[in-house]
Amino acid sequence: MDKILRINMSAEEGPAISTAPMGDYAGLGGRGLTSAVISREVPPLAHPLGEDNKLVIAPGMLSGTSAAMSGRISVGCKSPLTGGIKEANSGGQPSQVLARLGYAAIILEGKPREDNLYKIVINKDGVKITPDNSLKMLGNYDVVEKMKGEHGDKIACISIGQAGEMRMSAASIAFTDMELRPTRHAGRGGVGAVMGSKGVKVIVLDDSGLANRAPKDPEKFKAANKAFVEGLKKHSVTGEGLPTYGTNVLANVINEAGGYPTHNFLWGRFAGVSKISGETQAELEIARGGLATHGCHRGCTIRCSGTYLDKDGQFLTKQPEYETVWAHGANCGIDDLDSIAMLDRMDDDYGLDTIEMGATIGVAMEAGLARFGDAQAAINLIKEVGKGSPLGRILGNGAALTGKAFGVERVPVVKGQALPAYDPRSIQGMGVTYATSPMGGDHTAGYAVTANVLNVGGYVDPLKPEGQIDLSRNLQIATTAIDATGMCLFIAFAILDQPETFQALLDLLNAFYGLNLTADDVSALGRKILTMERDFNKRAGFSNQHDRLPEFFRKEALPPHNVVFQVTDEELDRVFNW
Repeated sequence: MDKILRINMSAEEGPAISTAPMGDYAGLGGRGLTSAVISREVPPLAHPLGEDNKLVIAPGMLSGTSAAMSGRISVGCKSPLTGGIKEANSGGQPSQVLARLGYAAIILEGKPREDNLYKIVINKDGVKITPDNSLKMLGNYDVVEKMKGEHGDKIACISIGQAGEMRMSAASIAFTDMELRPTRHAGRGGVGAVMGSKGVKVIVLDDSGLANRAPKDPEKFKAANKAFVEGLKKHSVTGEGLPTYGTNVLANVINEAGGYPTHNFLWGRFAGVSKISGETQAELEIARGGLATHGCHRGCTIRCSGTYLDKDGQFLTKQPEYETVWAHGANCGIDDLDSIAMLDRMDDDYGLDTIEMGATIGVAMEAGLARFGDAQAAINLIKEVGKGSPLGRILGNGAALTGKAFGVERVPVVKGQALPAYDPRSIQGMGVTYATSPMGGDHTAGYAVTANVLNVGGYVDPLKPEGQIDLSRNLQIATTAIDATGMCLFIAFAILDQPETFQALLDLLNAFYGLNLTADDVSALGRKILTMERDFNKRAGFSNQHDRLPEFFRKEALPPHNVVFQVTDEELDRVFNW
């Protein structure tokens, strides 16, 4: 993983392929590399869908190795949704495969001169890009089936659906799982629209004949990996809760905490939560012959995903994640798992961010386009997006635009990006993260639920402003560094509670690269990346005034605790004072 692949879509003779050493980007991976490239090479005022924007796809520092949980991949660009820098993160097989192929990143540059759609194939023999207009307006599932027919079933795919081709700001990029299904997505920020603007429909990866990347100290690496896995397995969240019930294990927990946004962030508890909880979901999956425990990539030991079959026992979608079940469920007043699973399948096929679309439908319901709780109406709205109708174009560009189009005041977005499944009034540390992250409203940027609700890494009262700034700051720094390694964010539960598991992670990095990294070095990496991201946003026109929640969070008290967001603007402006 010592080279960068660049594909210039604007070249006069057609797309031009070049590879180069890492150069100034040496030592970076994942989010560290995507943000470094965007910060350095993309003009901050560039149009997100213009030729000056770039799309960077980068595996993590440990991807392609035998390290457990190392299969995450980062996608970076200037976001068409937020107008700022963006890193969207995904699981699936492509990170491991791309790293084994030796590439630290794929960078798509420019725009095609003609109205062609392209397919890129990367294997041990090199890179080939060809026009393939037969792929136009296919969904992700059909695209992958077509690639399997052409290239066999030992591949991994990165693709966009119709939403990306139509350059919708809610468009995602799909990454195939171990069964070669397009179920894992870099969802946030409209990255799929940027891939669509580059004219690239699918990237096919084939690492046949290639081995795992080799560490500099194999014995130390093997020992560190063993200790790391043992730490994950003995923690109650990563060893019990997530493997048993998936990410949706949080539904009952967050609902009980009064922070489960319901009916477009009107209430903090959902009466129908028991019908869509992780426990109910796992029971239904098993009863139908599906799986309640499943990994999204080889090397995953937490295995928090699953397989959801329909009433006839046929595959419908992967196990809908906590965020998806909330967004299309409680937020829209829907308590039917089959309907939520169908919405998840449609989002994956069209290539849409489930969080953004669930929030958007909630805003549309607030506007009177459908009734809260009407699952069929929600399905019909997503179909409009897939068709690209005038209404679908509005919805497909996210909650903020939909709110403007229909005159809705309660629109839960920060920097134009929809908020996820934790109300910032009942979980105030999450509110700090939403407001101040360079990425816009994003739970993964600094997951304060750990200390606010789960008592992981300490405890900070979720209903009070005290301690939230330090909590969010420290988590944003740590998360940014984890995103650079290619590790799954869920390892944070164990490394926050178990010093020996954090040390095992350091040992993995040190053994692989022949380094002597300390905890301070990891923190320094996180701060470096955040500084680059905030600098880009500043040059793009962002100020402290963009690090704010919508005003209704300060004005409307949220039942059942009847609290408002209490962290002051002055405190929010201190998050990055390190």
